[in-house]
Amino acid sequence: MEHQDTFRESLFKTYEDNKRVLIPKEEYGTIISELLQAASVSKKTSHQYYLLKKYKVLQCGDSERLIRRRVHADEAPLYFVSIEETFDVVKRAHIATGHGGRDKMVYELTKKYANITIEALNLFKSLCLEYQKKRKRPTTKGIVVKPIISKDFNSRAQVDLIDMQSMSQGQFKWIMVYQDHLTKFCVLRPLTSKRAAEVAFQLLDIFLLLGAPCVLQSDNLFRIY
Repeated sequence: MEHQDTFRESLFKTYEDNKRVLIPKEEYGTIISELLQAASVSKKTSHQYYLLKKYKVLQCGDSERLIRRRVHADEAPLYFVSIEETFDVVKRAHIATGHGGRDKMVYELTKKYANITIEALNLFKSLCLEYQKKRKRPTTKGIVVKPIISKDFNSRAQVDLIDMQSMSQGQFKWIMVYQDHLTKFCVLRPLTSKRAAEVAFQLLDIFLLLGAPCVLQSDNLFRIY
């Protein structure tokens, strides 16, 4: 509630410089009354013509709302809000954008409202504790990984073990995957365990079939018993 009061007080302080945009609640009701009166008389004053050119009254249930005069009938209505309502309107948009910055709020609000100022958005950001925490979080820069390029068959190969203990087939509880880096050609071998001796036996058989690679890489640690 303290932030809401501070927000409204700040908007009222800038009212004199933004009379064409900011509308106090009392003036909001006066404009609606003058518009309804202007629509019912044949001879209108210059002020009434000004109001009719800028505003239109839209009946929303039991309440009457000011909207911007539309050029085309199919245009979506853009609502004017009073100074007293502005905090709640901006707060909803701010939360909807995940406590986003000014540009995200502008995009969200300009689709529905006609008189939310940039100054009001900046003021709200300065009062939002969640936004301030979000800005202070350290940003993690992406790590650029240099790709490994192989030019020849068997220049580099990779061996990995797939744990199949929850779906074992008899005595076989692991699958060894041997893959050539260049061609992506794979050889699969069933294992009863991940012991280094058993893995080495299968690798030797593959090396005798395809040849030994210049580099053999793996993320697994093989146990020796």
